[in-house]
Amino acid sequence: MQANTQRLPITLTPELDFDQTAASAFGESLTREYTQATPFPHIVIDNFLQADVIASIREHFPVEPTNNEQTYERGYKGQLKRQISPNACSPYLKNVFNTFNSAPMLEFLEKLTGIQGLIPDPYFAGGGLHETKTGGFLGVHSDFRLNKKLNVERRLNVIIYLTEDWQEAYGGNLELWDVGMKKCLKKVLPIYNRCVIFNTDKDSNHGHPEPLTTPEHITRRSIALYYYTASGVGGEPGQRNKTHYKPRPKDRWSLRYYMNKLFRTKA
Repeated sequence: MQANTQRLPITLTPELDFDQTAASAFGESLTREYTQATPFPHIVIDNFLQADVIASIREHFPVEPTNNEQTYERGYKGQLKRQISPNACSPYLKNVFNTFNSAPMLEFLEKLTGIQGLIPDPYFAGGGLHETKTGGFLGVHSDFRLNKKLNVERRLNVIIYLTEDWQEAYGGNLELWDVGMKKCLKKVLPIYNRCVIFNTDKDSNHGHPEPLTTPEHITRRSIALYYYTASGVGGEPGQRNKTHYKPRPKDRWSLRYYMNKLFRTKA
């Protein structure tokens, strides 16, 4: 798999300087590759952040539990996963995430994707910092589409991987599946400083459904950022704010999958 090697123009200063003109040009240079990708518009960019920026984020990743973080023990819907709000992190990480919500980042994403009027989420609903332990996984799904607090439509996911020296043997590939959930069309290994950006709609089926085989002291760490627009959302109102988990072909024959799903529904 080929990946891009350009970098987002954020410079490590006390204010994290972000060059909006360079960010716009960077996004525009990748538009064709993004919009023509399958199974849905997406792109993989290696060495996405400057080396000192990504290193500083990694060094500030919270080891101890933070206030109001969430842990997932939901089987196919997410297992051995930790979700950390940037708003409960150090001032440095708060500044980093404010930078990801700033105008230069929005300009980069709008030029890249062709989606205008993007809106960041200052509350980081579902996003922020993610960490999954050995044995953990996240089933293939299409994401919730309505941010209920802001009443805006989710349009983009941005994931930046933070674990150094990730080995292929560890697994943890982000899988992109076709509309009918019959075939995985792309796998992306979560290597350090790799960024994946993709459209979010009812058919953007993705996840890392195979349990991690990392040593106990190594976890799958990432930044997850979601962006929205103010346009109305199609579909039934009751379906807009739900994440839809979808069985792979081998899951359809798995008793454990259905028992787990039944158990979690009743819980």
